[in-house]
Amino acid sequence: MRLRVVLAAIGAFILSALGPAQAGQTQVAVAANFTAPAKDIAAAFKAKTGDEAVLSFGASGQFYAQIQQGAPYQVFLSADADRPKAAVEAGLAVADSRFTYAIGKLVLWSKSLDVSKGDETLKANAFAKLSIANPKSAPYGAAAVEAMTKLGVYDAIQPKIVQGNSIAQAFEFVDTGNAELGFVALSQLAAVTAGSRWVVPQALYAPIRQDAALLETGADDATSKAFLAFLKGPEARAIIEKYGYSLE
Repeated sequence: MRLRVVLAAIGAFILSALGPAQAGQTQVAVAANFTAPAKDIAAAFKAKTGDEAVLSFGASGQFYAQIQQGAPYQVFLSADADRPKAAVEAGLAVADSRFTYAIGKLVLWSKSLDVSKGDETLKANAFAKLSIANPKSAPYGAAAVEAMTKLGVYDAIQPKIVQGNSIAQAFEFVDTGNAELGFVALSQLAAVTAGSRWVVPQALYAPIRQDAALLETGADDATSKAFLAFLKGPEARAIIEKYGYSLE
């Protein structure tokens, strides 16, 4: 009996010396439009697993350029489908890891103008500045150009456009009054009550399919794989829908 007590004490000492298992960590490049939901998803992931998703936010095109240059991201949550596909084809991402995690929606937003009839507002052209994300690096910017082109107003409005490096900066221009209106992601307005908005009809732009991929730098990393699996699960999907995204 005494020997059992001694052995139990020794075992407890060894366990306390070892301490808790070290939490895993994954480096995630996240499209700027997905900032708020990504933060909520990362928090839920940590609460469930104890592991941490370290998030970096920016324009998808800029992230892809960084990934090509060897940036140490392990997971890529893009604002489009093209760049994750290109990453797979270039051997920068794991084959068959790519999937659509959200389908974004484009919105015209203003804090000072009534843009509830957005097509009429754009055709009237009675404003000084309109913000969009850089269409070369940000899919929401490309969608904004496509929508204006289909409405036949792009050529007239183009001189008034101010470009943000990402959709986050395009939002900031409107929020700070540096542009009277701008094209932003619906998800960015989830907690915004100020101003007016016009959800751009889907017929005016190609669906913004946002794809995720496991990068080769995370190919053997259990936490990176677990985060992507969590992103596909019901908890993450509920968060994604809460922010106004569509799901397949």
